[in-house]
Amino acid sequence: MTITYRSTRGKQFGLSFEEVVLGGLANDKGLFIPETIPQFTINEIEELRKLSFVDLAFEVISKFVYSDDIPTDILKDIIKRSFSSFRHSEITPTIKLTEFWVLELFHGPTFAFKDVALQFLGNVFEFFLTRGKYQNKITILGATSGDTGSAAIHGLRGKKNVNCFIMYPSGKVTEIQERQMTTIPDSNVHCISIDGNFDDAQAIVKAAFADENFRKLTNLGAINSINWARVLAQITYYFYSWLRVTDDSAESTKVSFAVPTGNFGDILAGYYAKKMGLPVDKLIVCTNENDVLHRFLETGIYKKIESNLTIAPSMDISVSSNFERYLFYLAGESSQTLASWMNIFESTGEIQIPHYLLAQAKTEFLSASSSKSDIIEAMKDVYSKEKYLVCPHTATAVVAVRRLNLTNQKVVCLATAHPAKFEEAVNLALEGKDIPTRPKELDLLFTLPVRSSHLPNSLADVE
Repeated sequence: MTITYRSTRGKQFGLSFEEVVLGGLANDKGLFIPETIPQFTINEIEELRKLSFVDLAFEVISKFVYSDDIPTDILKDIIKRSFSSFRHSEITPTIKLTEFWVLELFHGPTFAFKDVALQFLGNVFEFFLTRGKYQNKITILGATSGDTGSAAIHGLRGKKNVNCFIMYPSGKVTEIQERQMTTIPDSNVHCISIDGNFDDAQAIVKAAFADENFRKLTNLGAINSINWARVLAQITYYFYSWLRVTDDSAESTKVSFAVPTGNFGDILAGYYAKKMGLPVDKLIVCTNENDVLHRFLETGIYKKIESNLTIAPSMDISVSSNFERYLFYLAGESSQTLASWMNIFESTGEIQIPHYLLAQAKTEFLSASSSKSDIIEAMKDVYSKEKYLVCPHTATAVVAVRRLNLTNQKVVCLATAHPAKFEEAVNLALEGKDIPTRPKELDLLFTLPVRSSHLPNSLADVE
């Protein structure tokens, strides 16, 4: 079956995988989604159990990518190369702790979960541009709260016909996150620190895509999770971790996933996995004090409130760009309803959905938010009991699982980054004692020269 793609807001449809990957954001400001969602039967899922992560990833991704877009042998090679730089043989191993499992997503080159998708996306970009069916060059403009930028840069550095510009909020990422971006010497990589916060940087990206002349002039493309390929690649590890957790269980056992969430892309991948037939029980939205998604699931009100700097900075977000994809399904797949909601939100900063739709959302997601003290205490407690250190983002998943009384069930906390990237939080949790050694790859960053530009929070200056 051929999968085609449409915009959530309804004005583009029948598009190929290549068109949506290169396009990034739809012309009507919507996000691209598959027009149909391919299915796995439980027997087909069981057949995946014997596969390596790389082979499983091909089986999942190829459901969405027609061979006219990427021939089968080339897609297999792209996937194999995308994970060749990971430091663990399982790519995304699942570790059993006393109260829950931990899905380790930090074994890629930048020690964050975004490597899974961005190594893949970088290779897909290179294939499409080299083939030149639609275009032979692309300018990537991205915004990062810390981890996306470095993962994008490592996925795109040195790629043919790709120019990569990454914006990050000045003074609002960790030193290691900044160095992972600004120490890359490749000439096709450009780092820009801007005044303001991540939401300001993300708004510039969306405004640049809305500037049709600029978009055409530069062949603008996206690497933020607005790009469908990001979400697609992340579906893979939900299947892989479900299989590992249920290796000794009866078939069809349901597993819950607690997902640290800012832009909603990571947990959206879990939502798609469930819609594809994976036996998922609960999907748990885990936020820090910037809790726009938790507040929505409590009240039905999606409201932009200025984000605050926290010790889990990669989730310091007040507008979750991927949330529109879920709202499309919540709206009964009505582009008209969705576009109306988003127009109201973009003009007022707030929407409220009907009570019956909030009730539906609560059947699909649970949620919890974590304060600074919650995060530090969870990091400290898990390390004390298990000698296992989680990053401050992962700690929000631990807090949520405990608060919602889901411990000692089949529940997986997604470990979205290596704790060494967040030394302030680690020092607070461990009180400066017994601090694990920083990985040598991160230590090396402090010996390398840096380069970046600084700009005001201005679309015109960035363009």
